Amino acid sequence: MQLEQIKNELKSPQYDFLNSNTNLHNNIILLTLGGSHAYGMEKETSDLDIRGIAFNSKENILLGTDYEQVVDAATDTTIYSFHKMLQLLSSNNPNTIEILGCRPEHYLYLTPIGQALLDNRKMFLSKICIHTFGGYAGSQLRRLENKAARLVGQAQNEAYILKSITNAKYDFKTRYYPHDDNDDNDINLYIDQAVEEGYESEIFMDVKLTHYPLRDWTGMWNEMKAIVSSYNKIGKRNEKAISHDKLGKHMAHLLRLYMMCIDILEKEEIITYRETEHNLLMSIRNGEFLDDHRQPTAAFYDLLNEYEKRFEYAKHNTSLPDVPNHKKINEFRMYVDERIVCGDIGGMTGSVKK
Repeated sequence: MQLEQIKNELKSPQYDFLNSNTNLHNNIILLTLGGSHAYGMEKETSDLDIRGIAFNSKENILLGTDYEQVVDAATDTTIYSFHKMLQLLSSNNPNTIEILGCRPEHYLYLTPIGQALLDNRKMFLSKICIHTFGGYAGSQLRRLENKAARLVGQAQNEAYILKSITNAKYDFKTRYYPHDDNDDNDINLYIDQAVEEGYESEIFMDVKLTHYPLRDWTGMWNEMKAIVSSYNKIGKRNEKAISHDKLGKHMAHLLRLYMMCIDILEKEEIITYRETEHNLLMSIRNGEFLDDHRQPTAAFYDLLNEYEKRFEYAKHNTSLPDVPNHKKINEFRMYVDERIVCGDIGGMTGSVKK
């Protein structure tokens, strides 16, 4: 779908919610492409994904509430609230940080505040991306790892689960009970000989938590449980991917994740549209790195190994700070929120014109 076709598509009745939804309408500050169109990896059959950001209302700000996001499943559109987006960007969430690195012409609607957010995108970048992108890439890799597109051996699978949980666990302390000053509080996960019947090895845990909020513990536990549960579904996911000839797409997106994160670590730049690697990524997506049995070839794993090595080197040699520039992020949020509360938003907003 060409860019002009996309712009015309947004004028169709199915996108009327952009103006009729009370959280959107005059509050939208940015609309852009998402998914394959944003990466430059689309085919004629690719779905159109729209991503965006909208202000929180005066009521949201004063009452401390947040609608977080508006999702329209029929059009694959997700519009995040300004506050929610700042939170996701600060955690270097791959699905949202890519919104700040699109091609200029892919911003279908952009206000001055939206442009200011793009201009100051480096304030969000930090070494946290090592774990967020690494965890996301790891989950993609697990779908491809076994030659027969089924689960790997139980012991190896257990190691993959532990690696994914370790990535997720990286920022537990900042998100769950950040004021915990007890250095003895810890969750230690490790692999040992299994006691579970039918297992070779399994993950064990040593937990020491003193005076710890129950709700924070349940939050961490649910995240770890979700990761374990997701691995139980990987075999079925791979079978579905093969039956729909989507394995090449998963392979291409895995490399794309490494490419994006390496750029962030080495250049401190967010490059969503992969122009330089376009031909390579499309050849992978189109199945040129699949063998006669529709499985990833050795050449693909050699390529993957190269990018994993580059990622490892970049993460140990990056000049990025450990955490985002929270001072600057908070100042930006206060500047925007103050203008909204005071009604001084002239030139900051505007409805999406049909």
